[in-house]
Amino acid sequence: MEDRKWKVLHSEYLSREPWFTVRKERVELPNGNEIPNYYVLEYPDWVNVIAITKEKKFIFVRQYRHGLGKTCFELCAGVSEKEDPSYMVSAQRELLEETGYGNGNWEEYAVISANPSTHTNLTHCFLATDVEPVAKQNLESTEDLTVHLLSIDEVKALLQNDEIKQALHAAPLWKYVAENHLM
Repeated sequence: MEDRKWKVLHSEYLSREPWFTVRKERVELPNGNEIPNYYVLEYPDWVNVIAITKEKKFIFVRQYRHGLGKTCFELCAGVSEKEDPSYMVSAQRELLEETGYGNGNWEEYAVISANPSTHTNLTHCFLATDVEPVAKQNLESTEDLTVHLLSIDEVKALLQNDEIKQALHAAPLWKYVAENHLM
């Protein structure tokens, strides 16, 4: 299949903040048309985890999300830090920090994009089964979340009632439900 990559004619950074790195580009499409002001948001790659305990409970966190002004159920998730040797290590670190759970069996489950049109990063989704409590929750100073252990029926209800607002969390959960014939 033909690569239809755009040609960058000019690029400049408008902001280089830790969570707001934006560049404006003038691009030329393969058909010769130009877009004079195209904005790209640069982010590091993210990770999230569908974590299931030995007792078949799904580990969720609940936290306030200022953009929506709502408190939401979410998977454990975070940034893949530069010092982490792999995405799996990032995911394991996030689960441990946010919930105190660890160990178990881990596999990369999906790699998805929040918005490939304007975002530079990917989200690496992991499935961790048979996890168990191994430490106390160790939150960053900017985190305020609670841990919840949910049954598969409670997870399905959250999905069916559109109560999981983070699309990067809903997508791998829907995949899990579909692959395991749980609907």
